[in-house]
Amino acid sequence: MTASVAEILLQEKIAVIATDTLYGIVGRALSKSVVERIYEVKGRDENKPFIILIPSIETLKEFGIVLSESEKEKAEALWPGAVTIILPLPQETQKQFSYLHRRTNTLAFRMPNKRELIDLLKETGPLVAPSANPQGKSPAITIEEARSYFGDMVDHYEDAGDVESEPSTIICLEKGEVAVIRQGAARIV
Repeated sequence: MTASVAEILLQEKIAVIATDTLYGIVGRALSKSVVERIYEVKGRDENKPFIILIPSIETLKEFGIVLSESEKEKAEALWPGAVTIILPLPQETQKQFSYLHRRTNTLAFRMPNKRELIDLLKETGPLVAPSANPQGKSPAITIEEARSYFGDMVDHYEDAGDVESEPSTIICLEKGEVAVIRQGAARIV
């Protein structure tokens, strides 16, 4: 991944990059205007929250989330990897992050298993990273396909060759209990 990707994202722009699962359309999660722009570009249902990529468990504190010891152990057993964990937001940060949780009062986080992506996240902070496709279309598996979907609505495209994988597995982690919401790339029994 080129160094310019971090610079582009830090300028409140959006990019299509390869995550550790699929091509994603990414932007800074802590910027409401960037998040709203991605909803617009994707034509996504405004009630469906995005997955947020984070570089470490400690990043959850930026959202006011503090895991219990058992929740932390479960997260550490699943991360890094293709598992998205839905966590409840504490009441005191629900209003601040309403543009992210979309009236669900929960956020979905994933710590990717790809060193250069973790390094990018350390530079940019958390990134929303929905798959690179308009709602209702198949995820782009080539950068050319992503370009055909979005054209100049996206500021930067980072070609990583063909990227074809299953999306992440999504689980809900609340009060120490794990529930599989969507089975994906990681198998959870």
